[in-house]
Amino acid sequence: MSEQLALFPLSSFLLPGGRMKLRVFEPRYVRLVKESLSEKRDFAMATLNPFVSQQHPDRILPLVCKVKIEDFEALPDGLLGITLRGVSRYHICHRWQESDNLHIAEVEAQADWADTLLPAAQHGFAQSFAALLDEYPLLAELYPEPKLDDGAWLAGRWLELLPMQPALKVSLAQSDPAYCLEQLESWFEHNA
Repeated sequence: MSEQLALFPLSSFLLPGGRMKLRVFEPRYVRLVKESLSEKRDFAMATLNPFVSQQHPDRILPLVCKVKIEDFEALPDGLLGITLRGVSRYHICHRWQESDNLHIAEVEAQADWADTLLPAAQHGFAQSFAALLDEYPLLAELYPEPKLDDGAWLAGRWLELLPMQPALKVSLAQSDPAYCLEQLESWFEHNA
């Protein structure tokens, strides 16, 4: 069954269980946040493809993550700050823009990854992520209770953070968590 979601396209990548903070300043996205807070419209984070022009039909990659606003605040610079949590995955079937250029999509739900016990051979992923949390307080603030023993949670967080090509992230996110972790291990070997 399809539904409509407004899209917030960025160069960032988000999956269910992920969290991010954003500064909102464009009028179309301020409207989107207001409508979301008043429960008039759900929205999803979408990832931009930086390798095509702005008008290209593949400018927004097809995997999006429906989000919930967990917190909002007026920032010192006068902009709106929001904290988002990824809720569920969707695939874009059709996309258009409203008069203020806000992207809207007809989407179909995709299966989310189930919690998966992290294999002992991949505990290095958990240790490395724990080290990141120690080193970066803003990241630790987003994840006060990290699920470091959950392979699906950990694979999702690494996909969100690593500087990989967005299309590769989408492809790995559509596999299963075990395969994703294997591919991330290979990526680390070639890019560390």
